[in-house]
Parts: sequence; C-alpha cells; structure tokens
Amino acid sequence: MLGEAIAAVLVGAAGLLLVLVPLFRPSSRSYRPDEPLDPEETPRGVALTALKEIDFDRETGKLSDADYEFLKAKYTGIALEALRAEQSPTPATQRSCRSCGPRPEVDAIFCSTCGVRLSASSNAEAPSTAEKSRPAPTPLPVNPLQAS
Repeated sequence: MLGEAIAAVLVGAAGLLLVLVPLFRPSSRSYRPDEPLDPEETPRGVALTALKEIDFDRETGKLSDADYEFLKAKYTGIALEALRAEQSPTPATQRSCRSCGPRPEVDAIFCSTCGVRLSASSNAEAPSTAEKSRPAPTPLPVNPLQAS
C-alpha cells in the first residue's frame, strides 16, 4: 500500500513537472519558418482557379452568358497582372549595360552581347579604349581536323 502511494506521488510529480517546466523556462527550440504558399494561394493561382470555376459554372448552366463574359474579363485581367508581376525582374536586381541596355539575364556579371562587366544600376561600365581597339576573337573550329 505504501509503495503504491509513493509510486502515485512520483508519477503525479513527474506529470506536474512536465506541465510546469515550459512555463518557467524559455524554449530553446528554434521555430520553423512559415510554409511556402500553395500555388493555388498566390494571386496567380487564385485568378486561374477562378477562371476554371467560371468555365465549369457556365458549362453546367449556373452562369448566364453576360455574367460569364464579365467574370472572365475580370479574372483574366487579374491573372495577367499576376503573371507579369511574377515574370518581371525587380529593378534592384536587373542588370544593364551602357552600350546594350537592360539585360534579360538577372544574375549575369558580364553582358552576353559585348562582354562588358554589368552593374545593377543604370551607370554600367563603358568599354575601355583598349577593349574597343582589341580585335574580336576568331571562333575556334568545331572539329580541329577541319582547320587548315
């Protein structure tokens, strides 16, 4: 009987300790970052899902032709804006060359046309006079046996 009482007190104390320790000691665990958005939760996904829904509603007879045309125009515009926003590079990371203009390669270091080092600002380095006077390199032959 006494052993059962001591075991019950120990189990109760352990349970109480497990409950109260997190309240008095700050957690040392780092929290995981938020989960990435589901593709259907992005503005693009919402608009594309809405377009699918209105197509389905029209096919099943739930939407009139006038309502369908209005909703289709509305959500097509929203989807196009979202697609353009996703595809256009941010101005801070867009690279440009003084002679060739903005480059489509966002992470490029050198211009793919003239070879000048690119900068993130619009004041890209101009080709030096040594670079301008240097002749263009001759392309290497694909097959060395064809060179004559």
